Amino acid sequence: MTTANPVEVRRNEQARPAPALPPAKIFVNGEFTSSEGTEVFTVINPSNEQDILDVPRASVEDVDRAVSAAHQAFAHWGRTVPSERAAALLSIADRMEQERQVLVDLESLNTGKPQAVAEDDVDSAIDSFRFMAGALRAGTTLAAGEYAKDHTSVIIREPLGVIGAVTPWNYPLLMGVWKIAPILAAGNTLVIKPSETTPLTTLKLAELTADLLPAGVFNVVTGRGAVIGDRLASHPDVAMIALTGSVGSGQSVAASAADSVKRVHLELGGKAPVVVFDDADLDATVAGLRNGGFWNAGQECGAACRVLVHESIAEEFTAKLAEAVQSLVVGEPGAGAEVEIGPMISRAHYERVLEHLKLAEEEGNEFATGGHAVPSKGYFIAPTVIKASKGAACTQQEIFGPVVSVETFSQEDEAISRANEVPFGLAASVWTKDAQRSHYVASRLDAGTVWVNAHLVLATEMPWGGFKGSGYGRDLSAYALDDYSRTKHVMHNMAR
Repeated sequence: MTTANPVEVRRNEQARPAPALPPAKIFVNGEFTSSEGTEVFTVINPSNEQDILDVPRASVEDVDRAVSAAHQAFAHWGRTVPSERAAALLSIADRMEQERQVLVDLESLNTGKPQAVAEDDVDSAIDSFRFMAGALRAGTTLAAGEYAKDHTSVIIREPLGVIGAVTPWNYPLLMGVWKIAPILAAGNTLVIKPSETTPLTTLKLAELTADLLPAGVFNVVTGRGAVIGDRLASHPDVAMIALTGSVGSGQSVAASAADSVKRVHLELGGKAPVVVFDDADLDATVAGLRNGGFWNAGQECGAACRVLVHESIAEEFTAKLAEAVQSLVVGEPGAGAEVEIGPMISRAHYERVLEHLKLAEEEGNEFATGGHAVPSKGYFIAPTVIKASKGAACTQQEIFGPVVSVETFSQEDEAISRANEVPFGLAASVWTKDAQRSHYVASRLDAGTVWVNAHLVLATEMPWGGFKGSGYGRDLSAYALDDYSRTKHVMHNMAR
């Protein structure tokens, strides 16, 4: 059954000046240019369903032009010394900081993100460029030395060449920068395809930084993944394809890349288990999950969306969580700093999340709060907590919305095995005051990131990426630089 919990969408009663939109073109070889095709896609504001801009649906020929430009630019960019590349990345970070509000407003307009979420995205993107500018100058590798008698070995890290990147709609600018910064830092050139739904800030970044990079180093092609992503994955002059997206998209890209045996970097879906033991600080846990489960309206691959709580505290915990979630403020950008939850990104995704909620109800699960759409213009769904039965679809499938399921366990080993039963392995968290238990359980959870008494806290210096169906490769940290470069061993014969 659905709990009656009225939710209202806060609206901005004062007209806000529209942010400066980027050119409605693709960005190739240092300039905005028209697509070879005539198809366009209308970008829609998910908060009010109004049209924003028509952007090109680029063709295979457009992709080939962009790859050619990147290939030519690599001849010089790939030979630059670290200090030159670092200076370029720092200049980009400075330009982004100067235009911070423009990027925040544009991201909010395109995605419906609350101000605080958009600000965090932009600030984190700026920090990513600054971190990579420093990290590329302090690479670590095996020391040169005599490992075979009379022969000195030297390890060289080299850029790969042209890299194709495909980025998602949930964090358009930030996920773009998680690719752009290390790819350029390592000395590669780039053709990036932002999500067709949310291309505005990636195009704006190209516009703002066009004078800071040599022509062809950074190219943006908009359009369908089935056209652009597949061509990048199969193109003989693309050395690697990097994708953040769904499991299906990752499988498709990896299959296309196999023919040319190019490297693949995949950051895919998640269904993060949250294991709450009977000694956990319940108030701190609830506060952490109120944020970690509903940040960016739950449209987050590491969201704390699947809670496994010890049966002895389940009733109290669920009641506290439902009460906390009911206090979340739903609204559109510009409706006040109190707004915490925005809309789903599109009509299609909104309907998909509602189908998950309908299935949860049909399977006999109970909504502790939420479980319904918010009757308003825009794609808003009430923040939801589900009292779920073991094995319910809502505990196994990635919903990617403001929905958290709660199920119970009785034994530690049971909690671990059930946490690991889903095909994803991106993130997880453990909540307990027992230090030994936290180490033991964290070491046995099959996830690339495990938090203890926290969830969804990221640091640019630390890697992000998953196991199993969540993909492979690492974003953030110096590990990303390793992903986007290759290792060469040069051995000198010193025998006399």
